[in-house]
Formats: sequence, structure tokens, C-alpha cells
Amino acid sequence: MNGKEYVSSVLEKVKKTNPAEKEFLDAVIEVLNSLAPVFDKYPEFIKAGLLERIVEPERQILFRVPWVDDNGNVQVNRGFRVQFNSAIGPYKGGLRFHPSVNLSIIKFLGFEQIFKNSLTGLPIGGGKGGSDFDPKGKSDNEIMKFCQSFMAELYRHIGADTDVPAGDIGVGGREIGYLYGYYKKISSLSEGVLTGKGLTYGGSLARTEATGYGLVYFTEEMLNDNGDSFKDKTVVISGSGNVAIYATQKAQELGAKVVALCDSNGYIYDADGIKLDVVKDIKEVRRGRISEYINEVPTAEYHEGCRGIWTIKCDIALPCATQGEIDADSAKILVQNGVNVVAEGANMPSTLDAIEIFQANNVFFGPAKAANAGGVACSALEMSQNSMRLSWTFEEVDVKLKDIMQNIYHNSKNAAIEFGCDGNILVGSNIAGFMKVAEAMMAQGIV
Repeated sequence: MNGKEYVSSVLEKVKKTNPAEKEFLDAVIEVLNSLAPVFDKYPEFIKAGLLERIVEPERQILFRVPWVDDNGNVQVNRGFRVQFNSAIGPYKGGLRFHPSVNLSIIKFLGFEQIFKNSLTGLPIGGGKGGSDFDPKGKSDNEIMKFCQSFMAELYRHIGADTDVPAGDIGVGGREIGYLYGYYKKISSLSEGVLTGKGLTYGGSLARTEATGYGLVYFTEEMLNDNGDSFKDKTVVISGSGNVAIYATQKAQELGAKVVALCDSNGYIYDADGIKLDVVKDIKEVRRGRISEYINEVPTAEYHEGCRGIWTIKCDIALPCATQGEIDADSAKILVQNGVNVVAEGANMPSTLDAIEIFQANNVFFGPAKAANAGGVACSALEMSQNSMRLSWTFEEVDVKLKDIMQNIYHNSKNAAIEFGCDGNILVGSNIAGFMKVAEAMMAQGIV
């Protein structure tokens, strides 16, 4: 059996055993379709059943989360934690609180996390978790009660050397604080069991900025390697949370003009360049909607519907909102408008069809598992600081982050060259991420 036949046979099995899990299936297809050359070169991986093992989580945890709202009504949500692969270290991956969360989404995110974490070069395995709880419109007291109920079950399955969750959509510093406080109370342990913590209790400087900064560091390295840079480029960034805000900040520092941001309701377009101080006040201080931007900057435009953001002409597109936000139609419009670079700050924000369109039109494409690995890389650096009882300066963490992101680009580029796919960073990142995990799994036997 050659590599292509092996990959096809495993994909058929995955489709049969996970028929309703579209997000998870898309993630598996995207990775596995890159790996056929690996199995031609290393047929012993086939005999060891590496793919059959890596597409199955080591553990899936599903639990109920009952809590009482401010009106005294009992509410019940679902909680999830998928511990996907621990071959190279403890499970590491965020918690997402959003109404769309289901097992398929958590499995897709956890599967991606295996390879993303591997690419950082740090000793962390892949996992993911969350709940269909929606923090929007909830009081601080309600969010605290939910987080405490969620942790009352989750604490049994996590630990500093077992599984270290972090934040994701809907889980920021407030939620991490409530989760960590309750973990410490019921476990009697003060340890680095969560990352994204506040600076007064074990958090790391630069963690808030890390995913957005890392995305731009990766993209800048990709541009530099091809004789270009961010300077004087027009950039469209989707989202308006941490990733989008700090990608905007770093892109502007490098001389780009960021002209658009969005949230789930709609998008803003500011031809003069986004005023980041206004966005930070709206999103970080007031927790408001991006539509409020035009109250402060009347020369800007606001449009309902966030997908329209990809109709704006730009040189560089950085999708930083959510999975599947760029479909084939949006990709075609971006290409027609002359986009040169698409780098993913969210988790798989481009559909498989959209990625094919970018690659067919020679758009430089930075896949999520490589381009947005800065957040988890900084989380792993936070784990290191917690273990050593040290706190590094912002500058120390930032230098390490930039070095990691540059290495991810070059390791992905080199893997693509080695396996006959020169220039395909998507394939290269999949192979580079897979190889480290595969070698660890081979060394540890059938477990």
C-alpha cells in the first residue's frame, strides 16, 4: 500500500465513524491530504497505524454544567474537553464558550492543536474544550457561577503536567480568573494549570498580544522571504477581539494601513486607517459593538453583515474571527481584488474550497496551525515561567515569540521542499507538525 492509498483508506474510515461532524472531517481531510508523501518515505508509519491512532482522541469528556442565573432560574449547558494527543507533552489547548460549540467543533480544534503545538517546537500535546454557554449579555456574577460549575467537573481531568487549558472565543482574562480561582479552591493546588492568567497570579507578559503579534511576525517573515514587507500595504483584518486588535497594532507598527475590522454583527471600513485607540476603548473597556466606531470616527463606514468585509480591496487579508468565515465566493472576490497574502489568525477561517482558490492563484497562504501558533507558544512560555517560579519581561517573551514564529515559517517551508511541494506552506506545516508527533508515537509504542 502506497501513501496515497493509505491516506484514502483512513479518510474513508473517519468519514464513516464521524458522519455528522463536518468541522472535524474538514480538519482531518486538510491535514491527511498533505501526508501521502510522508508514508511513501516512511512505510513503517503505515505498519504502526499512525493515522488510525492520530485521528482518534485519546479521551473525550462530555459533562453537564448546571448554574443559577441572576433571576434564580436554573440553567444547564454542556461542557466538553477533548484530550487528543499527548505524545510530545501534556494536552494544551483553549476553552471556547460560544453557543455554536459542539463535539465536532471541539474535535476539529483539538486535532488542529496537535500539529500547531508541535510546530512551536515546545513540549505540548493537543487538546481543546469549551461549552455552548454564551457569555454575551451575562453579568459578572452569572459568568462566575457558570465558570465555577464548569470547573467543578473539569478539575478532575486537568493538571500542570496533564492538561493545561487556556482561553479561546468567549474566554478571556475574566473567565480564566474565575476558573483558576475555583480550581485552586477545590484542588488545594497553586500550579500552572491554566494559561492566560492575570499578571498578579502567574500570568505572562505579552500573552494578550501573542496571537496577533505572532500572526504578523509569521506573515512578515513570509513576505521578507519573498522580497516584500508590510510597509505601505493595505490590510483587512476580520474580528475585533485580542487577535485582531494586536495584529492591527503590529501591522501598523510595520508600516501597513489596516482599513477594516468586524464583529459578528457587521464591519467597519476606515479608508484613512483604523484608529486603534478607539477600537480598544470600545472592545476592551466598554465591551461594546464595532458599530460604535462610527460615533467616534464619523468619516468611517459601518456595514451590517460581517462577510462583506472580504469585498474590500486589500493587499493582505488576515482572517481573525472564526472558522469558515472565508468561503469560495469570498476567496474569489479577494483574488479578483488583487490580494497577495492571506494568513490565518483564527482557527481554519478559510474553507477547503477557498484555500484551493488561493493556491491556484498563487496567493501566499499562511495556514492557521502555523500562522496563529503565537498564542499557544506564549502559553507554553507561561507554563515554563510557572514551573520555574519566574516572570520574564515583555521584551524577553516577545523576542522568544518572534523567534518561534520565524522558525515555524522556515520549518514549514523546508518540509514542503523536502517532500516535493516547494512553496506550499500549508502542506509543509502539516508535514512538519506531523513528523515530530509521529516520531514520538513510534518511540513510545502502541499506546
